[in-house]
Amino acid sequence: MAEDAEQNALESLTAKIASAYFSHNHAQPAELLDLIRSVHGTLLKLASMGVSEPKPLPKLTAAAIRRSIAPDYLISFEDGKRYKALRRHLIGRGLTPEMYRAKWGLPSDYPMVTSSYSAHRAELARSIGLGKSRRGNSETDLHRAAQVESPEERSADARTSEEGADAITREPFEDDGVHE
Repeated sequence: MAEDAEQNALESLTAKIASAYFSHNHAQPAELLDLIRSVHGTLLKLASMGVSEPKPLPKLTAAAIRRSIAPDYLISFEDGKRYKALRRHLIGRGLTPEMYRAKWGLPSDYPMVTSSYSAHRAELARSIGLGKSRRGNSETDLHRAAQVESPEERSADARTSEEGADAITREPFEDDGVHE
């Protein structure tokens, strides 16, 4: 009974593969039988080989984890190479940092960037002024606040502008309704 189910599954897969091939490729009708035999034979070989379970990854020791972290580089457990930042390397291998940590049994605080690279980027950010409040209690802000006019000065300026308003005359504006 299990053999019948396996045979039906192989025939179904053979039909799907052959139909997908012929839906995208032009072939002569005589080639149809050869392709079906070839696909079915390959599937039979694969089924007879069986599925072997992947080898378990070696358990990392605390010492191996410590040795993989240096101030100027991190050693990837995927390929054994040195990197300043692992994120791009891991994405290229289809892993997220969380998946990488879980796969290798690393602690959740395992760094993805070297300490020297992180310090360099932090210093660069500080040098261009990132992280500083623009409206702080800096000396320039205090100086500007001292220069604000008193209410008496504002009213004197208002009188001057009212007197000057009499001197300015304008022609009345007529709107003919046409706009460009």
